[in-house]
Amino acid sequence: MTRNLPPSCSTFSPDRPVLIAGPTASGKSSLALAIAQEQGRAVVNADALQVFAGWPVLTAQPPQEDYDIAEHLLYGHLPFDASYSVGDWLRDVTPLLMRRPAPVVVGGTGLYLSALTEGLAEIPATNPDLRLVATNRRAEIGLEALVNELDIATRDRIDTQNPMRVQRAWEVLQQTGKGLVDWQSNTGPALLSPGDAHLIQIAAPPAFLTPRIAARFDKMMSGGALEEARAMLPVWNSTHQSARAIGAADLIALLRDEVSESQVIERAVVATRQYAKRQRTWFRRRMQHWTVLDAAALCGDSVQHTRKRP
Repeated sequence: MTRNLPPSCSTFSPDRPVLIAGPTASGKSSLALAIAQEQGRAVVNADALQVFAGWPVLTAQPPQEDYDIAEHLLYGHLPFDASYSVGDWLRDVTPLLMRRPAPVVVGGTGLYLSALTEGLAEIPATNPDLRLVATNRRAEIGLEALVNELDIATRDRIDTQNPMRVQRAWEVLQQTGKGLVDWQSNTGPALLSPGDAHLIQIAAPPAFLTPRIAARFDKMMSGGALEEARAMLPVWNSTHQSARAIGAADLIALLRDEVSESQVIERAVVATRQYAKRQRTWFRRRMQHWTVLDAAALCGDSVQHTRKRP
């Protein structure tokens, strides 16, 4: 049965992709599925961790019943030990945008969606040995100290509370001798003009998300997340990109009897709330011209309204 859609969604042009950005647990995947079902579109992933196999439950990849309703692409299509960049994602998504009807592109990785509609600087990929050095250094000296080692321009521009963004900026500076912001100033043309797509941002305040985040992780625990960790334990490597899935390292620690299950749940819920906060910050800063839908209305019996940011 199709979920009720906002009037604006029901009349989307089949020639224009639909882009949906929203924080974790905001209901964006349900909206994407409803649009795909009603209009015969495919759903394309724009989440940097859902691209990897190995953690489908922990990264909240679509269940089989969603695949039965609509085609889903770029979910779990990479081995758990692969490396993957926003540039790789843009190359993978390019031919999918040519489909008709055009796909629904949905995810919480703001960098993917911004790169798609604003362009991407061609920054060299990090050398794997340097990434290991960076990961170890962040663990040894802490995030704030790593921030202080960045160039001033980059430090003033990036989200310094985002460990992955800080580490990537540090890697770029060390490898190229040039700050991340300097590289970004030479951004190439956008793959998809904002005027050629339907752009939706889901607004979900903390009061709405907090109980949903806790409930979702409980569901992950009962739905196979620990079994995923058990399968991953023999090949676990904390430097893999897929290992950044929230809760992955703690589940491995649980299997090694280093933490309790209650500690795993508490840490994962706190980390997810912090991640959602970073997502909201990105969306507010970079997606001010996107149509905003209220998450509470989306997750109710019907969608009640849409609005534009001033």
